[in-house]
Order: sequence, then structure tokens, then C-alpha cells
Amino acid sequence: MPLIMAEIGVIQFIKKINGKGDTKQFLKNLGFQEGNEIIIISRIHDNIIVKIKETRVAIDKSIANKIIV
Repeated sequence: MPLIMAEIGVIQFIKKINGKGDTKQFLKNLGFQEGNEIIIISRIHDNIIVKIKETRVAIDKSIANKIIV
């Protein structure tokens, strides 16, 4: 399922990242890689705040839809 549909506070694991090369590279640089643990901390309007690799990152809904957990 897309990350945007995951519940807040539940540990998920990234299974796949969809999108073009630039998007994938951007997410990879932030630590979004297949197999990594990710937790949604909160949702604010069209953005979500996630914890990945001991770092909090805010991403928008369109990016969260490309991350499959």
C-alpha cells in the first residue's frame, strides 16, 4: 500500500519506490530505500512527517504515494 495510507505510529518497511530517476535519487539521498523502516509521526494538511533512520522528514502527499510499504 502507498505510505500515505499507513497508520500513524505503526512501523512499516519500504517495499518499493515508484517514480522517475530524479525522484528516486532524491528519496534515496534522504534515506528512503527498500527494506528501511519508516514510521509516520503526523499528518499536516497535504504533508506527512515520517521518521526514517533516526531522522524526521516532511514529505508531501504526491511523494508519499510513490513509496510502497
